[in-house]
Amino acid sequence: MNLFLSAQSALAFPQPLSEKYRPRTIAEFIGLEKQRKILSAFALRPVSCAWLFLGPSGVGKSTMALALAEQMQAELHHIPSQRCTAQAIDEVVRMCWYAPMVAGGFHLVLVDEADQMSNAAQLALLSKLDSTAAPPNTIWIFTANDTSRLETRFLSRTRVLEFSSYGMRAELATLLAKIWERETGTSGTLNWERIAKESNTNVRDALQTLEMELLAA
Repeated sequence: MNLFLSAQSALAFPQPLSEKYRPRTIAEFIGLEKQRKILSAFALRPVSCAWLFLGPSGVGKSTMALALAEQMQAELHHIPSQRCTAQAIDEVVRMCWYAPMVAGGFHLVLVDEADQMSNAAQLALLSKLDSTAAPPNTIWIFTANDTSRLETRFLSRTRVLEFSSYGMRAELATLLAKIWERETGTSGTLNWERIAKESNTNVRDALQTLEMELLAA
């Protein structure tokens, strides 16, 4: 997940860096310029629809969906990885037929790792993602690493937005240096570019490496 640097109040218990520096709005992400532009425009004029955030692990797919929900003030319904069954779909759709309990006026359903869904779950979604039996004022966001296990009929009902870490290494290295300075009060002597490279520009992995270095400091 991509992260931003923001002032955080001190907590009385340890907090993972990936959560402490998680972006809360779309504009606070590093990289992902095209994705930020598209979703910022969508947040201003939302409509009921389904998205597929497609890309490798650690590039910000789920975090971007959470930021979109927060920015839109949408009521969030989260179906975790490998929990997207036909029953789970029916339950969340039933909730989405009620008016949202938040100011934004929309429900947002986030389904993590949709490429792990069963065929039964995908078939159960088909009518929910088009005009046949779609709940009102509902935005669906599915995340996936690839589409090889996804039905063509399911894919045809989604807007595919591809996520990539290409070109983000320098920004990630800068982010790591700033977080180190924030956490330690010193500039540090670590090779930020190397950490970013060895993590394959996976921000979550890079932050985990940074946590280990902080423990060793």
